[in-house]
Amino acid sequence: MEFADLIKTPKLDGVFLHTNATNATVEGTLCITGHHLLLSARQESTQELWLLHKNIDCVEKKPSMGQNIVMGGIITLKCKDLRIISLEIKYAKDFFNVAASLEALSAIQNVELEYPFFYRPMYSILEDGFTMFRPELEFAHLISGMSMGGASSPNVANITICTPSTSSVSIGLSNIPHPLQNGFALDAATALVGSCSGSGNFVSACEWRISHVNSDFSVCPTYGATLIVPKAISDEQIALSAAFRDGGRFPLLSYRHENGAILMRSAQPMSIQGIKRCRADEAILNLVLGRSKKGFIVDTWGKGKSNTETDLHYSQWKKVNRSIGNVSSPASILDSFAKLIEACNDIGCSTDKWLSRLESSGWLSLVLNSLNASCVVAQCLDQEGSPVLVHGAKGLDSTLIVTSLVQIILNPDCRTVRGLQALIEREWIQAGHPFAARHRYSCYTPHQLRNKHSGATFVLFLDCIFQLFTQFPCSFEFSTQLLILLFEHSYFSQYGTFLCNSERERHELQVHTRTTSLWSYLNRPDVLQTLLNPLYEPNSSVIWPSVAPISLELWSELYLRWVIDQRNLATTMTQIQELITCEKELRTQAFKLRKQAVELCQEVAAQIHDVDNA
Repeated sequence: MEFADLIKTPKLDGVFLHTNATNATVEGTLCITGHHLLLSARQESTQELWLLHKNIDCVEKKPSMGQNIVMGGIITLKCKDLRIISLEIKYAKDFFNVAASLEALSAIQNVELEYPFFYRPMYSILEDGFTMFRPELEFAHLISGMSMGGASSPNVANITICTPSTSSVSIGLSNIPHPLQNGFALDAATALVGSCSGSGNFVSACEWRISHVNSDFSVCPTYGATLIVPKAISDEQIALSAAFRDGGRFPLLSYRHENGAILMRSAQPMSIQGIKRCRADEAILNLVLGRSKKGFIVDTWGKGKSNTETDLHYSQWKKVNRSIGNVSSPASILDSFAKLIEACNDIGCSTDKWLSRLESSGWLSLVLNSLNASCVVAQCLDQEGSPVLVHGAKGLDSTLIVTSLVQIILNPDCRTVRGLQALIEREWIQAGHPFAARHRYSCYTPHQLRNKHSGATFVLFLDCIFQLFTQFPCSFEFSTQLLILLFEHSYFSQYGTFLCNSERERHELQVHTRTTSLWSYLNRPDVLQTLLNPLYEPNSSVIWPSVAPISLELWSELYLRWVIDQRNLATTMTQIQELITCEKELRTQAFKLRKQAVELCQEVAAQIHDVDNA
């Protein structure tokens, strides 16, 4: 298929543009390419419109009639970035041609025809984002984190991480640099370990290993090819556990807290007649118990809605139900999101009606329940020192929200720019969240036209981070602008980071070599500078958010940005940045003046001493 076959009118003059962001109307020339819709007024004072076709969520046509004849009409484009754009076209033929072209181009199903496979950056790639957070590198991160954490809790297993080396000796792991530092890779860590052979210090018993049992994605089609598993568990046991879990998503390491407590995630057990237990699955969970007397299994799907482990065979694991919401499928989360945006776009309703619609959308309840479930899991890890397994249905949605938020609450590294990138790569992209299926449709597509796989789980996760940010505005290295960029790029992008539904699909399409990573762009110094939080002060403590309903805020910076003018907020942030910069300059100047004052005092004292001696 050629794009030209779908473009019936590639260029059209005299098109009027209306947006919900401004009340202004712009007349210009409309151009339609294989991936973009462009409208230019060819005037310096007006801004051009560049719109990716994949950003279009819904195309609505309203023909203008004259004497029962279509004279043209208005095409309304409802976008996944929440914009609403109207194109007023004078003539009927052009009206139908443009509408048909945009409907066809925005509905292309072939992934290889999407823009990331055609985009070529005009800047040099400083870091390859596709190799920054490989499982092997994250594995090395766990190694380096072992020496920086606190003493292990006496209640948890004495778990250490296998170094990626065949050497039987140990080194001071504190000397290994952070794996996210420039120039450091797993090979460097291996070389560093190997270089210390002969030191005479033996390595402790390794409890975790890298497994390639899923190298052909046959054990679990949604997991990656490289997995971190307990060393005492064989690949055969992993395969048996995968057969016991929905979609093959067996219990997998998600996070190791500084006290040694383990966080794991999985899918729920499958409901198969005649199969009541899986000894391999039990072995995995019992192994992470170690000396702990109990562990917790947190179900995020809802009591009675999902299968859970039997008390008889998982006697040391306490079942805890923390449902995210009354959702029967991921599509229900999108329904809630759609109701929220519908209320946000209705600027003419009364205060009482607005508050009623906000409550009836159920969106803030989903946010509250997500934070509540995450705090429960975080308390089990941090205060109880007990291992936790989180699951809910297939383990692709609510499970990932909770395991991700837990790490942001407990781990200060996840509150940095690169830490958040690593978290999303590890807990969402490599963990198999089906971005292509969930984000095929967004909130403007009518409910009856959306498929059951559509969802807004990742948006819900980003909103939860926003809530944490509002309660702890100085504990995050990044600003909310980064969250908005992640929201947009997860739906439509020139980068390949969020393409496809799983690592298997990305491997088959060679996404890592044929496209550019979003992380490569965001980590460029000039771009990174625009995403930093001027109020950031590193905070190594756990952040415990309030989960009281009164503590929640509507994310107006995202949901209302095309409805309410956000320029005042931008101006305020610029002023804050200027004040912080000025303060730093004054501190530097004060330090120099103090140093000069000390030097002058020393000179005066020396001169007085010389006079006295004379």
